[in-house]
Amino acid sequence: MSEDSNRDAYKVPPTRTPVFERTSSLPDPVAFIQTAFNYIVDAPVTFVREWIERQQAKNKYYYYHQKFRRVPDLSECLEGDYLCFYEAEAQWRRDRMVDQEIVEIVRERLGACKHREGPNQFQNCAKEAELLAQVTKAYQDRYGDLGVHGNARTCLMKQKHRMMEERKAQASASE
Repeated sequence: MSEDSNRDAYKVPPTRTPVFERTSSLPDPVAFIQTAFNYIVDAPVTFVREWIERQQAKNKYYYYHQKFRRVPDLSECLEGDYLCFYEAEAQWRRDRMVDQEIVEIVRERLGACKHREGPNQFQNCAKEAELLAQVTKAYQDRYGDLGVHGNARTCLMKQKHRMMEERKAQASASE
Protein backbone atom coordinates (compact mmCIF):
# COMPACT_ATOMS: atom_id res chain seq x y z
CA MET A 1 0.00 0.00 0.00
CA SER A 2 1.24 3.42 -0.75
CA GLU A 3 2.15 5.70 2.09
CA ASP A 4 -0.28 8.45 1.14
CA SER A 5 -3.38 6.21 1.41
CA ASN A 6 -5.98 7.08 3.95
CA ARG A 7 -5.95 4.46 6.73
CA ASP A 8 -9.30 5.61 8.11
CA ALA A 9 -11.07 4.52 4.92
CA TYR A 10 -10.22 0.87 5.70
CA LYS A 11 -11.00 0.10 9.29
CA VAL A 12 -8.86 -2.58 10.91
CA PRO A 13 -10.95 -5.43 12.34
CA PRO A 14 -10.79 -5.94 16.09
CA THR A 15 -7.98 -8.22 17.17
CA ARG A 16 -10.17 -10.23 19.59
CA THR A 17 -13.75 -11.38 19.24
CA PRO A 18 -15.90 -9.89 21.96
CA VAL A 19 -17.10 -12.37 24.58
CA PHE A 20 -20.83 -12.73 25.08
CA GLU A 21 -21.53 -11.59 28.59
CA ARG A 22 -24.51 -13.06 30.33
CA THR A 23 -26.88 -10.62 31.81
CA SER A 24 -28.81 -13.17 33.84
CA SER A 25 -27.74 -15.46 36.63
CA LEU A 26 -30.17 -18.18 35.48
CA PRO A 27 -28.74 -21.17 33.57
CA ASP A 28 -29.11 -21.11 29.80
CA PRO A 29 -32.27 -23.14 28.96
CA VAL A 30 -31.05 -24.08 25.46
CA ALA A 31 -27.85 -25.59 26.80
CA PHE A 32 -29.80 -27.41 29.51
CA ILE A 33 -32.27 -28.89 26.97
CA GLN A 34 -29.43 -29.94 24.64
CA THR A 35 -27.57 -31.65 27.46
CA ALA A 36 -30.72 -33.37 28.72
CA PHE A 37 -31.59 -34.56 25.20
CA ASN A 38 -28.06 -35.87 24.72
CA TYR A 39 -28.08 -37.94 27.93
CA ILE A 40 -31.73 -39.07 27.85
CA VAL A 41 -32.34 -39.79 24.14
CA ASP A 42 -29.20 -39.63 22.02
CA ALA A 43 -26.72 -41.53 24.20
CA PRO A 44 -28.89 -44.67 24.71
CA VAL A 45 -29.90 -44.76 21.04
CA THR A 46 -26.29 -44.39 19.95
CA PHE A 47 -25.20 -47.12 22.37
CA VAL A 48 -27.85 -49.57 21.12
CA ARG A 49 -27.09 -48.79 17.48
CA GLU A 50 -23.34 -49.31 17.95
CA TRP A 51 -24.01 -52.58 19.79
CA ILE A 52 -26.23 -53.83 16.94
CA GLU A 53 -23.61 -52.83 14.37
CA ARG A 54 -20.94 -54.73 16.32
CA GLN A 55 -23.17 -57.83 16.39
CA GLN A 56 -23.88 -57.57 12.67
CA ALA A 57 -20.18 -57.13 11.92
CA LYS A 58 -19.52 -60.45 13.66
CA ASN A 59 -22.15 -62.28 11.58
CA LYS A 60 -21.92 -60.97 8.04
CA TYR A 61 -24.95 -61.99 5.98
CA TYR A 62 -24.91 -61.50 2.26
CA TYR A 63 -28.54 -61.57 1.14
CA TYR A 64 -27.57 -61.70 -2.50
CA HIS A 65 -25.82 -65.06 -1.98
CA GLN A 66 -28.83 -66.69 -0.42
CA LYS A 67 -29.09 -70.37 -1.30
CA PHE A 68 -32.45 -72.07 -1.29
CA ARG A 69 -32.73 -75.80 -0.88
CA ARG A 70 -34.30 -77.62 -3.81
CA VAL A 71 -37.85 -78.69 -3.08
CA PRO A 72 -39.78 -81.50 -4.75
CA ASP A 73 -41.23 -80.78 -8.15
CA LEU A 74 -44.97 -80.28 -8.50
CA SER A 75 -45.25 -83.77 -9.98
CA GLU A 76 -43.77 -85.24 -6.79
CA CYS A 77 -46.26 -83.56 -4.43
CA LEU A 78 -49.00 -85.64 -2.88
CA GLU A 79 -52.63 -84.83 -3.51
CA GLY A 80 -53.87 -82.22 -1.04
CA ASP A 81 -50.36 -81.25 0.14
CA TYR A 82 -50.82 -77.51 -0.25
CA LEU A 83 -47.54 -76.65 1.42
CA CYS A 84 -45.70 -78.76 -1.13
CA PHE A 85 -47.68 -77.04 -3.90
CA TYR A 86 -46.68 -73.63 -2.54
CA GLU A 87 -43.00 -74.57 -2.23
CA ALA A 88 -42.96 -76.06 -5.72
CA GLU A 89 -44.53 -72.88 -7.09
CA ALA A 90 -41.94 -70.72 -5.33
CA GLN A 91 -39.15 -72.96 -6.65
CA TRP A 92 -40.57 -72.71 -10.16
CA ARG A 93 -40.68 -68.91 -9.94
CA ARG A 94 -37.05 -68.80 -8.77
CA ASP A 95 -36.03 -71.12 -11.61
CA ARG A 96 -37.88 -68.93 -14.10
CA MET A 97 -36.12 -65.80 -12.83
CA VAL A 98 -32.74 -67.56 -13.04
CA ASP A 99 -33.48 -68.68 -16.59
CA GLN A 100 -34.53 -65.14 -17.54
CA GLU A 101 -31.25 -63.80 -16.18
CA ILE A 102 -29.27 -66.46 -18.06
CA VAL A 103 -30.93 -65.41 -21.32
CA GLU A 104 -30.27 -61.75 -20.52
CA ILE A 105 -26.59 -62.35 -19.72
CA VAL A 106 -26.04 -64.30 -22.94
CA ARG A 107 -27.85 -61.56 -24.88
CA GLU A 108 -25.61 -58.91 -23.28
CA ARG A 109 -22.50 -60.93 -24.15
CA LEU A 110 -23.61 -61.16 -27.77
CA GLY A 111 -24.30 -57.40 -27.85
CA ALA A 112 -20.86 -56.67 -26.39
CA CYS A 113 -19.24 -58.97 -28.92
CA LYS A 114 -21.08 -57.30 -31.80
CA HIS A 115 -20.08 -53.88 -30.52
CA ARG A 116 -16.46 -54.96 -30.07
CA GLU A 117 -16.10 -56.73 -33.42
CA GLY A 118 -17.96 -54.22 -35.59
CA PRO A 119 -18.19 -55.34 -39.22
CA ASN A 120 -16.64 -58.75 -38.44
CA GLN A 121 -19.40 -59.63 -36.01
CA PHE A 122 -20.91 -62.42 -38.11
CA GLN A 123 -17.79 -64.56 -38.19
CA ASN A 124 -16.26 -63.62 -34.83
CA CYS A 125 -19.47 -63.75 -32.76
CA ALA A 126 -20.93 -66.91 -34.27
CA LYS A 127 -20.30 -68.91 -31.09
CA GLU A 128 -22.17 -66.35 -28.94
CA ALA A 129 -25.01 -66.17 -31.47
CA GLU A 130 -25.35 -69.96 -31.46
CA LEU A 131 -25.35 -70.01 -27.66
CA LEU A 132 -28.05 -67.33 -27.58
CA ALA A 133 -30.14 -69.34 -30.05
CA GLN A 134 -29.83 -72.46 -27.88
CA VAL A 135 -30.62 -70.62 -24.64
CA THR A 136 -33.63 -68.76 -26.05
CA LYS A 137 -34.98 -71.98 -27.62
CA ALA A 138 -34.67 -73.81 -24.30
CA TYR A 139 -36.36 -70.90 -22.50
CA GLN A 140 -39.12 -70.75 -25.10
CA ASP A 141 -39.67 -74.52 -24.93
CA ARG A 142 -40.08 -74.38 -21.19
CA TYR A 143 -41.80 -71.05 -20.53
CA GLY A 144 -43.14 -69.92 -23.90
CA ASP A 145 -46.90 -69.38 -24.30
CA LEU A 146 -47.43 -69.37 -20.53
CA GLY A 147 -48.00 -65.64 -20.41
CA VAL A 148 -47.58 -63.35 -17.45
CA HIS A 149 -49.75 -65.44 -15.16
CA GLY A 150 -48.01 -68.73 -15.90
CA ASN A 151 -47.41 -71.03 -12.97
CA ALA A 152 -45.79 -74.35 -12.19
CA ARG A 153 -48.94 -76.34 -12.94
CA THR A 154 -49.44 -74.92 -16.45
CA CYS A 155 -45.71 -75.32 -17.14
CA LEU A 156 -45.90 -78.96 -16.07
CA MET A 157 -48.92 -79.53 -18.31
CA LYS A 158 -47.11 -77.90 -21.23
CA GLN A 159 -44.12 -80.17 -20.64
CA LYS A 160 -46.42 -83.23 -20.48
CA HIS A 161 -48.13 -82.30 -23.77
CA ARG A 162 -44.76 -81.70 -25.45
CA MET A 163 -43.52 -85.12 -24.31
CA MET A 164 -46.71 -86.78 -25.59
CA GLU A 165 -46.30 -85.09 -28.98
CA GLU A 166 -42.67 -86.24 -29.17
CA ARG A 167 -43.74 -89.83 -28.40
CA LYS A 168 -46.41 -89.69 -31.09
CA ALA A 169 -43.88 -88.34 -33.58
CA GLN A 170 -41.42 -91.11 -32.70
CA ALA A 171 -44.15 -93.77 -32.98
CA SER A 172 -45.29 -92.50 -36.38
CA ALA A 173 -41.69 -92.23 -37.62
CA SER A 174 -40.84 -95.78 -36.57
CA GLU A 175 -43.88 -97.25 -38.39
